[in-house]
Amino acid sequence: MVDTQSRQPAVRIAAGDAPAELKPSVLKAEVRNLDFWYGSVQALRQINMRIEQARVTALIGPSGCGKSTFLRCFNRMHDLQDNSVYAGEILFQPDNVNILDRSVDPIEVRMRIGMVFQKPNPFPKSIFENVAYGLRVRGQNNRFELADRIEMALREASLWNEVKDRLQDMAFNLSGGQQQRLCIARALATEPELLLFDEPTSALDPNATANIEDLIHRLKDKVSILIVTHNMQQAARVSDYTAFMYLGELVEFGATRALFTNPAMKQTEDYITGRYG
Repeated sequence: MVDTQSRQPAVRIAAGDAPAELKPSVLKAEVRNLDFWYGSVQALRQINMRIEQARVTALIGPSGCGKSTFLRCFNRMHDLQDNSVYAGEILFQPDNVNILDRSVDPIEVRMRIGMVFQKPNPFPKSIFENVAYGLRVRGQNNRFELADRIEMALREASLWNEVKDRLQDMAFNLSGGQQQRLCIARALATEPELLLFDEPTSALDPNATANIEDLIHRLKDKVSILIVTHNMQQAARVSDYTAFMYLGELVEFGATRALFTNPAMKQTEDYITGRYG
């Protein structure tokens, strides 16, 4: 059994724990006292955390602990549901805007913060039009500019060489791993500053998973990444920082290497050693 009564959050100062290759870092977003409710049910409690620029931050924890709920606060996905209530702040840099403020347009938030879901979700359109979708929403319809941006996004998603001669094919004709990379290209096309991954490899085979992980390593120089994963080995492989969540609370946060080798909290140690999950 996990002792939830005695738990106190251990939020380490990232710069103090990070290995030398992670320093210096620049703040991309800061979560302050975040609470979230689905109607009368409180799903998140007093989350405080930093998201560093050009770094990968992993969210781990057992099913139902609030990881995906937390992730979706960043692009205001909960606005699409009735009776969703936020409290606290997510301050997004460099303009220091609270993206949870009701005066902030969630569409603009989603242009700055892209998302890739658990299962590939290409639109019933061509490969070209899938990647063009967000650009067209922004009013970009010049075919030459669209072609350039789409090629760039597909190259960044390591998909261009596989699809460059079939851009008008339906996206559903791609393999599962290719469809997920297409969804990543679609998210990258609008040049987001933060990219959210919600278990992006859980529906993929090992080879496709390895391709996505390699892609994450390459992308972090361009965009900050926040990833939910149930796979602790994956978190250890791809992330610079890791947050362990339990029952809607942040239990521990710090540099990935330190958290996995020397956790400060017994709950964290119990989880990563498989004593519960």
